[in-house]
Amino acid sequence: MNPDLPSATPASVINCAAYTRDGKRLDIALDQVSDVLAVDDGTWVWVGLHEPDEALLDQLQEEFDLHDLAVEDAHHAHQRPKIEAYGNSLFIAVHTAQAVQGQVAFGETHVFMGPRYLLTVRHGASLTYAPVRARCEREPEQLAMGPSFGLYAVLDFIVDNYLPIVDEFREKLNGLEKDIFAESFSRHTVIKLYELKRELTRLRLAVAPMQDITGQLTRVHTNMVGEEMRLYFRDVFDHTLRVNDATDTLREMLTAAMSVNLALVTVAQGEVVKRLAGWAGLLAAPTLIASWYGMNFRFMPELAGRYSYLALVGVTVAIVAGLFIVLRRAKWI
Repeated sequence: MNPDLPSATPASVINCAAYTRDGKRLDIALDQVSDVLAVDDGTWVWVGLHEPDEALLDQLQEEFDLHDLAVEDAHHAHQRPKIEAYGNSLFIAVHTAQAVQGQVAFGETHVFMGPRYLLTVRHGASLTYAPVRARCEREPEQLAMGPSFGLYAVLDFIVDNYLPIVDEFREKLNGLEKDIFAESFSRHTVIKLYELKRELTRLRLAVAPMQDITGQLTRVHTNMVGEEMRLYFRDVFDHTLRVNDATDTLREMLTAAMSVNLALVTVAQGEVVKRLAGWAGLLAAPTLIASWYGMNFRFMPELAGRYSYLALVGVTVAIVAGLFIVLRRAKWI
């Protein structure tokens, strides 16, 4: 929280500032927002919140004159990514992502933007936008473009945070490549592949709608976004497209990796079954001969011969040897 804000400022208010026509920052209190907006001198207001309660949102609804339906959506932290226009204002809901201890944590950011205000509401695992504001304030001539530049900076920050996650997924997949092509089955490998694909699917659900949001800001809402700012949103659209393509490629690679792993396991199991069948075939010949002469018949011509036993052993060995050579050439044993 900014130390220059009044002590009465709620803890969920991370930032509350006004920016003059030339981009200079002025710290204000929440109850001064409507007074600043009442003066038509080109000053605009940027307020940042983190998981506010209903009372605070109701207060800001009065200060910014927000639409009831937009505020109702902001009360609930599980919104699908979207952009909606309410008269001369926009409500945008986007999903954020960040890597936390090797896992991907997802959050949400709700944005209200009007001609002279920008209100960001963070929920869940969403990084603070303090670095975004600091970067913007170092370039006051860009802040002078108004709330649309602040919106661009926030969306660009969100999309840029997707890229390290995609790179981390790619490294994990490369690390599992040796296990994927292993001859023995590993349940752990399949579980890791599934977890990666699940997280990538969740990331894609966050990234894909961002293309529509930035596309609309570039082409549709021309009354809220000037011609110069549309170029900035087009740049965010290009970054989003690149992340989305990388995510789709990794998902396809994960699907192929899971299929290859299971196919290799199936082939290895087939080899084991084939070798067992080969050895069973070798054992079947002497078993059949022994069972034949194990029958309790009194008159069998071979039983009376002096060399019948040796001949039977020789025939059995010859049959087994012949089967062994045939199966060996067929690589069944």
